Amino acid sequence: MNLLLDTHVLLWWLADDSRLSPDTGKAISDPENIVLVSAVTIWEIVIKKGLGKLAIPDEWYDAIADEPFQRLPITWEHSRKVADLPELHRDPFDRLLVAQAIVENLVLVTGDEKVLRYDISVLNA
Repeated sequence: MNLLLDTHVLLWWLADDSRLSPDTGKAISDPENIVLVSAVTIWEIVIKKGLGKLAIPDEWYDAIADEPFQRLPITWEHSRKVADLPELHRDPFDRLLVAQAIVENLVLVTGDEKVLRYDISVLNA
């Protein structure tokens, strides 16, 4: 299974947060699965940390880089796909993650109820 982590799921994973279900944690750690982190997630963390909306250690980037996750860049196709999405969610970061999941045929790992309304493959965190 190819998993794309939503930003909050990545942060829960790094913090060993109990909000991440045991089954989801097993899926992320399963070496048979490919786990991806999008550039949009890094962008979201940078913006929210800079605005003071996210309190995480300064070593957050190194912690992510130390994980065996693959990096997913943002492509023109991803950006264009956002225009095709119904207005179920207004957050631009989440909309781009949904578009990436569709274009790349990925399972989006999320606990965001609004994201779960899209017609995509999801693993509920």
